[in-house]
Amino acid sequence: MKSIAQENNKPNIIIILTDDQGYGDVGFNGNKQLLTPNINRIANNGVVFKNGYVTYSVCGPSRAGLITGRYQDQFGFNRNPLFAPKDANIGLPLSEETLAEALKKAGYTNMAIGKWHLGAHESFRPLNRGFDEFFGFLSGGHKYFPEQLVLNDISEVKAQFDAYDTKILQNNTRIEEKEYLTDAFSREAVKFVEKSANKPFFLYLAYNAPHAPLQAPEKYLQRYKHIQKKDRQIYNAMVSAVDDGVGKLLDKLKELNIDKNTIVFFLSDNGGDLSKGSYNGNLRGGKSSLFEGGIRVPFAMQWPGTIPPKQVYENSIISLDIFATAVAQAKVIPKNKIDGVNLVPFLIGKKKDAPHESLYWKMFDKESFAIIKGDLKLVSIKKSTPLLFNLKKNSTERKSINDSIKVKKLKKLFDFWDAKNSKPIFDGLAEDKIYSEKHPDRYQNVEKY
Repeated sequence: MKSIAQENNKPNIIIILTDDQGYGDVGFNGNKQLLTPNINRIANNGVVFKNGYVTYSVCGPSRAGLITGRYQDQFGFNRNPLFAPKDANIGLPLSEETLAEALKKAGYTNMAIGKWHLGAHESFRPLNRGFDEFFGFLSGGHKYFPEQLVLNDISEVKAQFDAYDTKILQNNTRIEEKEYLTDAFSREAVKFVEKSANKPFFLYLAYNAPHAPLQAPEKYLQRYKHIQKKDRQIYNAMVSAVDDGVGKLLDKLKELNIDKNTIVFFLSDNGGDLSKGSYNGNLRGGKSSLFEGGIRVPFAMQWPGTIPPKQVYENSIISLDIFATAVAQAKVIPKNKIDGVNLVPFLIGKKKDAPHESLYWKMFDKESFAIIKGDLKLVSIKKSTPLLFNLKKNSTERKSINDSIKVKKLKKLFDFWDAKNSKPIFDGLAEDKIYSEKHPDRYQNVEKY
């Protein structure tokens, strides 16, 4: 029997987003040490994007770009947001349409699981941004062991990173979670798919793993007991927990006979944090950098029966394309002009050219930028002299090219793009101390029962 979604010819959409997972930390990018057989299934069933990028090299802005399909610089979300639950300015502006809000117009049921990080004020929370259900947390990170989730609600938070200790939210209610957090998120994802299988759905499964703190239970650590370096051992175990969850989710899609009517995307929100056990392959830099190790991420997609399997796609794509691809298949017209591209025609051979003429990055506070056009990349760090690289010949960005004409052309192109961008509209993590001094009641009388 066909599901309603199949009859309506609207595919289900699943985004599996990890946190700080390095480019080299998946089997489909060549890692033989860290076993990711289930994540690899997505790649084998569909396509690996060898040059898959995100719009920023830290969590918050990257997620803002992904969920809106627009460069976050256009609406001033160019800082990692503070955890400020009483501030109606620190979060994803209400003028922006989320993918959940867009798909809602086509009759989708939507659930967000895991890390939100797009604003803690009530107006910014998932249930007010197009999602019907939420299971997760609002801040930029969280502890994983349930016995460490000791704060009953936000009113017990005293400082920015205390939010890591809060109990999990199920919709608007704090609950007592009993499982390791990654396993809990996987469990809820499977439950949502099971109950939503007869209608089009969107699942945003945003694991906080392998983001710090590095924590994993013994059952996953045992798989890597041969690894001497402790950080790397725990990191691998955390990714392994995600992989198990991905396997359960893919198995459920097959069991319900909806795998061919479900598009699954897998990616990390930014490059791996090299100080926390991650591995970015031979790419230069990591999290918070505009070199490849900060913005090029493990990225794969499947849509069995529509996208041919075992593809390796070489042209540059970006996380903005997820929004564009999803709304194109759902036949929805977005509220705002989006910057992403529908990838399906490129993956089934209908379009042979590159999806993007150029891609852009800007770090306002660091006065840094990057642009990729074809094989060329121009990057300037902290107002330094821009460095030019040919990524096809030199993906490691170790040796720059001396070509002032090409540098000027790319800089001019970047400046043209940048002219329509906005300054930051809220305080970020760097302003935490100053913000707290100005708002001493920052966490008081919030979610007080």
